[in-house]
Amino acid sequence: MKLPETKIYLYAAVAVFVLIVAILCYYMFAPFSDTGSTAYLYIDGDDTQDSVFTKLRPLGSTAGQAGLTTLLRHSGYADNVRTGRYAIEPQESPVRLFRKLKNGQQSPVSLTVPEARTARRLAALLSGKLMVDSAEIAEALGSAEVCSKLGYDTCSIMAMIVPNTYEVYWNIGVDALLTRMQREHDAFWNESRRQKAAALQLTPNEVATLASIIDEETANNAEKPMIAGMYINRLHQGMPLQADPTIKFALKDFALRRIYQKLLLVDSPYNTYQHEGLPPGPIKVASQKGIDAVLNAVSHDYLYMCAKEDFSGTHNFAATYAEHLRNAARYAKALNERGIK
Repeated sequence: MKLPETKIYLYAAVAVFVLIVAILCYYMFAPFSDTGSTAYLYIDGDDTQDSVFTKLRPLGSTAGQAGLTTLLRHSGYADNVRTGRYAIEPQESPVRLFRKLKNGQQSPVSLTVPEARTARRLAALLSGKLMVDSAEIAEALGSAEVCSKLGYDTCSIMAMIVPNTYEVYWNIGVDALLTRMQREHDAFWNESRRQKAAALQLTPNEVATLASIIDEETANNAEKPMIAGMYINRLHQGMPLQADPTIKFALKDFALRRIYQKLLLVDSPYNTYQHEGLPPGPIKVASQKGIDAVLNAVSHDYLYMCAKEDFSGTHNFAATYAEHLRNAARYAKALNERGIK
């Protein structure tokens, strides 16, 4: 029996509709990526719609890219490209990825804040993990106005940085980054730590400054509380710290193996041979171990220390200057024998 012409057109229209829906489903809801692992798309402030499409090309299948680019082109995305780090999950559809890009639903990064020696080095290491330029971070850390707003000056600002791993967004700005570091600092300096600092007659900034010196004296965490006790004894007796790492910092020469007498004449507020008390600020980002070593300093009578002649990275401690001279002579002899200048 011959079908009426109207039914033929109806069936054809339905077939075309089903075909269109099938094609749409294929392009819009099939997995964008044909790999089995999560990939990341990084969109920075210089990106345009076209450059985003270029970055997407190696991350997705041909069908997935066609579906996503179609959605983006017809949604006004070119006028609202949002920066960030976007995760492309396995089996994620172009429709879902489209929503992420359109709404700025980015994935955070794990930012490891290191124990950098200088603000410029810290800025370089942080910028390597973030969208922000290292020069912007360095400029902020060196700005009296920016530091003042955070409650520091350009010398003490490094005391605000607590090395750890934090989750932040890749496109975080400098102001937001420093505000986050201030918040983490305040959380780290809980009531217990503040009470311990007060018992030592030190502020949190002073503890971080002393800890930074101790960190440079030794990598042996077990010995740090002993060294902290020695420096605290010196502070309480009004003796100069005479800490060699502060001379290296003043000279900006961290490769020095021996500190000769002529180097002790460097004109710097960080020269703890010429100036009593603590320097104006940390000589590096102090480690958490170093800070807690100061707060839990060992109580003893030692006023002097010298690196051990076995180059173990530990120290000989002395209560008298005469004993210290003997320790120093042994160490100098060991340096000479190894030809270390």
